[in-house]
Amino acid sequence: MHGSTKTMGGLTVGTLVLATAYSVALESNGWVWFGWVVLAMATVSMVATSHGV
Repeated sequence: MHGSTKTMGGLTVGTLVLATAYSVALESNGWVWFGWVVLAMATVSMVATSHGV
């Protein structure tokens, strides 16, 4: 994995933790989860392209 892909993966995991904490502390917001899903899909596509799949 390249450095930028590792950074993106770490950002995705960190954002998942923040989105979960936000949902528990306040209330679940669909836009927060939509944004995380978009970020996760971008991360998956980066991983797939870096491995040549």
